[in-house]
Amino acid sequence: MDDGRVGVYLHVPFCERVCPYCDFAVLAARPLAPERERAYVDALLAELALRARDFADPGGAARPLASLYLGGGTPSLLAPASVARLIDAVRAAFPSAGAVETTLEVNPSTTERARLPGFRDAGVNRLSIGVQSFDDDTLKRLGRAHRGEEARATLAAARAAGFATLSLDLIVAAPGQRLADLERDLDAALAFAPEHVSAYQLTIEPGTPFERAAARGKLALADEDEAVAMLERLVERLAADGLERYEISSFARPGHTARHNRRYWERQPVLGLGMGAWSSEPPAPAAPHGARRANPRSLAAYLEGIAAGAPAAQVQERLDPATARGEAAFLALRTARGLDAAAFAAEFGAAPRAFWPDAIAEAVAAGWLLESARGDLRLSAAGVLLSDSLFERFV
Repeated sequence: MDDGRVGVYLHVPFCERVCPYCDFAVLAARPLAPERERAYVDALLAELALRARDFADPGGAARPLASLYLGGGTPSLLAPASVARLIDAVRAAFPSAGAVETTLEVNPSTTERARLPGFRDAGVNRLSIGVQSFDDDTLKRLGRAHRGEEARATLAAARAAGFATLSLDLIVAAPGQRLADLERDLDAALAFAPEHVSAYQLTIEPGTPFERAAARGKLALADEDEAVAMLERLVERLAADGLERYEISSFARPGHTARHNRRYWERQPVLGLGMGAWSSEPPAPAAPHGARRANPRSLAAYLEGIAAGAPAAQVQERLDPATARGEAAFLALRTARGLDAAAFAAEFGAAPRAFWPDAIAEAVAAGWLLESARGDLRLSAAGVLLSDSLFERFV
């Protein structure tokens, strides 16, 4: 679970508006004032200086950088000069030979489109574009700030700016969305030949405006059969275009799987910086299965901690064997590769069936899990649709 490298995640919480389905650590900032941007970037750099030593290798040397991801929020609200400062500092803290996947999340807007060449020059080599849908009515119901034409213009501008790796986010089973709407979204998305697509079925998160609307019966959600039909059609269309599903919500052309995202599924070390950011700490003698840490979701509390010279952790957890086993199982099962029984046994002392004999036997008998002769496990097509309930059996 430790490849000797480190991924770095930089969380930028500012958004033009907060979408009604979002439960991330975000803040509305219209516009993002230069002094506020500068203060936040300074805090990220200060936290990097404070935390980099926690991710040194066992000999105390800096780990090589495996991936860098600027997410949010809307990190493309930052000026290219700010993005360059952050990228340069991370690369200096974790030197690495060769190119490193460096992703920036972008929302379709005129301001962000104009900055794309600057982001490329700053060192970004992969864009994750929050399209969600190309249909104006769907976008309005989702509370998105952009419209379909802006999404098309942003994708065209990204190609014109020289970005060879684009990832698109799409939401499936949005309020009022039907199969024919999804087909049109896929037509529009595939016209730009993206290297990667992340497709998520809309989830109603606790405490969001969508949850309150659903409780009042004010949210027209697709029924279960229609949602399944939409997901199956999406998988079929993307595969036909050369985008293979390598994780439940992730599709990529050969050579374009998301290296940063894979670090989470493979339980590799990731240093998370910024308000509300999570870190996956490397294994250590006191925490052989690693540890987790989360920054405060309050901007004031985060900035106060950085100013005090010791970032306050909202959550700190050393993973006990039972928790680590459960996470190793369900994170691996999210991927097309599945759970390697030998690697699991090497870490935990026995194969998966030793810990969950009944759950595995029932799922295999039902056709939800596929088991190899050596005990490796992966989800079947039917199992993918039931993955959330299946994963509960391992935690």
